[in-house]
Amino acid sequence: MVTKKMLNKELQKKYWILKLIAFMMSNYWGIKLINKFSRIRKGADIKGIDCEEIYIPGRSGNNKIRVRIFKPLNSTEKLPGMLYIHGGGYLTGIPEFFLDVMKRFIEAKPCVIVSPDYRLALEAPFPAAFDDCYDTLLWLKENSEKIGAIPNNFIVAGHSAGGGLTAAVSLKARDSEDVHIAFQMPIYPMLDDRQLTHAASNTNAPVWNSISNNYAWNQYLKDFKEKNMDIPFYAAAARANDYSKLPPAITLVGDLDLFLDETIVYVENLKNAGTPVEFKLFKGCFHAFDIIVPEAKISKDAWFFLLNSYSDYIDKYIKIND
Repeated sequence: MVTKKMLNKELQKKYWILKLIAFMMSNYWGIKLINKFSRIRKGADIKGIDCEEIYIPGRSGNNKIRVRIFKPLNSTEKLPGMLYIHGGGYLTGIPEFFLDVMKRFIEAKPCVIVSPDYRLALEAPFPAAFDDCYDTLLWLKENSEKIGAIPNNFIVAGHSAGGGLTAAVSLKARDSEDVHIAFQMPIYPMLDDRQLTHAASNTNAPVWNSISNNYAWNQYLKDFKEKNMDIPFYAAAARANDYSKLPPAITLVGDLDLFLDETIVYVENLKNAGTPVEFKLFKGCFHAFDIIVPEAKISKDAWFFLLNSYSDYIDKYIKIND
């Protein structure tokens, strides 16, 4: 059980409203309400950033994927290209909910960010979201010259469910060998549908709890569960058995986050396979604390760690002048 007193003091002030969010994310009506509100934000831009909205064809169906592209104004040099995948438990969200996140990356170390408005689980379960994200990565590879990105040496990043998709996309890129990922940033990622770890079992944490987590996975994997089919590791990356040859990683998690244990297991699996990882644990922090309460000192510390690691990894793994 997670009590208010267990939270970092600066995070306690939003405890009850964040419990309400977890309740809404556990119910069909709450998800539909959040997604209805999301439509208001579609097309929003970042002040001082070059913003574009395009539609690209999906490769695995007749769908078109709405994609946002963000990059520094008046940039004349090729910059690192990033696929940024938004969070929302596979159930909610659009790229525009994470404009501040993408702005922080661009300001910390200039890059070109491509972010798909992937299909959500209530209307289109797995593999829809995964396919949309991977198709967008392939589009980034094929159009890198056009949008001013360094070709075929990309960053893949995402928070929460976006972190889970980041890990899955990294596995697919390794297996297919059709695109090179320089490094990955699966931030407190949603990785394991089995929910067997201590942190994931019967937690009432704010923002995201065991009930919302179970509901989300059941929706995302609905088609596989109804047919009693094996769950592939592209759907839930924690099911992977081989972690070799995956890209270097950066991640963080709070010790009150439901995804604590699965994040640590993912980090250890990468390290055991010889993959470099930058990882930090933040005490007294619930899921998505750094985004929801960005003014808190501990949130600023988390951003400092993330953006410094991101900048260092660009210097180490991406040649800017290619």
